[in-house]
Amino acid sequence: MAVIVKERLRELARIRPAGHKVLSLYLNLDPSEFPTPRDRSVELESLLHTAEAGLRADSLDHAQKDELKRDLERVRTFFKEEFDASGTRGVVVFAASGADLFEVMKLPSPVSSEVMIDDSPFIEPLTAVPGSDGYCVLLINRQVARILVGGAAGMREVVSIVDDVHRWHDQGGWSQARYQRGIVKETHDHVKHAADELFKRFKQGTVQRLIIGTPEELKGDITPSLHSYLRDRIAGWIEIDVKSSPANVAKEAAAVIERDEQERERHWLERLKSELGRNARGAAGLEATLEALNERRVEALLVQHGVRAGGYANAAADFLSAEPGESPAGDKLHEREDVIEHAVESALEQSAEIVVVRHHPDLESIGSIGAVLRF
Repeated sequence: MAVIVKERLRELARIRPAGHKVLSLYLNLDPSEFPTPRDRSVELESLLHTAEAGLRADSLDHAQKDELKRDLERVRTFFKEEFDASGTRGVVVFAASGADLFEVMKLPSPVSSEVMIDDSPFIEPLTAVPGSDGYCVLLINRQVARILVGGAAGMREVVSIVDDVHRWHDQGGWSQARYQRGIVKETHDHVKHAADELFKRFKQGTVQRLIIGTPEELKGDITPSLHSYLRDRIAGWIEIDVKSSPANVAKEAAAVIERDEQERERHWLERLKSELGRNARGAAGLEATLEALNERRVEALLVQHGVRAGGYANAAADFLSAEPGESPAGDKLHEREDVIEHAVESALEQSAEIVVVRHHPDLESIGSIGAVLRF
């Protein structure tokens, strides 16, 4: 199961193969809607037929149409011969044979089925997958530590540690005191071992938020052993057996993840309201937000979940506008059916936070999009 991390989204946002088009296909595999292989097959064929109809567009040249035909056939073959839907709620495929791109991500949550042919991968839906953006769970007792990544809909184990820590017992005497000091050191070394492994994962980009499950008596040892970057990312604590299955871990973590997402949204919404109220580092509405993105001033982009908006962009999509015209460099602006997608890509490229607002209606009154600015 894919863990959707910001760094990979940034890499995808940068892919704009000159002269080639990218096919992006999202397939909903929610078992409540598509319970049988036949249901899933019908949904996939519907998407592929939609894409095939799009090949007749005048904006595509002959070479691009041939490449996309190969891409569609490769997608069809992949789902027929290689794909396993077990435990998957959604899947996305990015394909561009002219740029040697074929990437499949299994998703832990359902997504809306849609297909897009554009100059770059269509990544906006990935930013809206709840609880999948780098949530990490550390389960640890005095001997065993496990690190799992994923979200509320599913977790997978990436690290398992078993250290030789002796059991504590009470016999008294000087030798017993020395023995107990040895156990304390072994426990400290075990916790540090787990913390070091966790920090490695953080540097790889897979730990955006941290959830910890540990016995009460170990809580005081865990936090001081974590790097300060990780301490700042603790979303909450859970009570769970260290040997629990990934499915049970995801179930226990779900409430922490939902609360953490709500608090994160509220934090950025209050920041935006405060900056707008002071007429300072805030932008509200499509026009002002796109202008701030063009100026690379955005610290956090806030977008209401599911919102789409038409707009304009130059060929490289590095200048965005709510109105037709030209870029400052004189490039002609082309109409885009959904300029929000390009706004998300621009925000990722400038290392901004992406905040997809699901739990609060605050953005709706200002055009469903806004930004907290760096300066």
